[in-house]
Amino acid sequence: MVAPRAGSTIEIQSYKHNGQLHRVWEQSLVLKGTDTVVIGANDKTQVTESDGRTWITREPAICYFHSKYWFNIIGMLRNDGIYYYCNISSPFVYDSEALKYIDYDLDVKVYPDMTYEILDIDEYNEHKKVMNYPDVLDKILHNHIDYLIKWIRQGKGPFSPDFVDNWYERYLTYR
Repeated sequence: MVAPRAGSTIEIQSYKHNGQLHRVWEQSLVLKGTDTVVIGANDKTQVTESDGRTWITREPAICYFHSKYWFNIIGMLRNDGIYYYCNISSPFVYDSEALKYIDYDLDVKVYPDMTYEILDIDEYNEHKKVMNYPDVLDKILHNHIDYLIKWIRQGKGPFSPDFVDNWYERYLTYR
């Protein structure tokens, strides 16, 4: 797989299991790009929903994508601390057009004190039926929720104490 180059700007595209485009982040700055990990940053970025509606992100965010894990992690820098929004998703792929992944509805929201909650279980169960998620996919996704929760509890990867702050400092050097 081709990796995006640090310092380049990419688009991020989220799809649903049925192949329908779900959401597009217009511009994210690549801070690290390898075959297995992409770390990006954005601030005040336009996001376009599948219905054409657009909105602008409110705060700086550090985005973590991995080619082997079925989740991605967004650390949002707010006045009262770092909040994380974790999408249960396919591993990312990158081509010359964009970084792409399939969003599987389940999300984990993590608060600055590292407490968390799993969101959108009803939406996941509905889409699992409508889009006919195979049982093996359901098992993979739930196993990766377990991995993600272990990362949260252990302060691993993007949840380590200085991860988001250090990558945000690097982002500021590009601005």
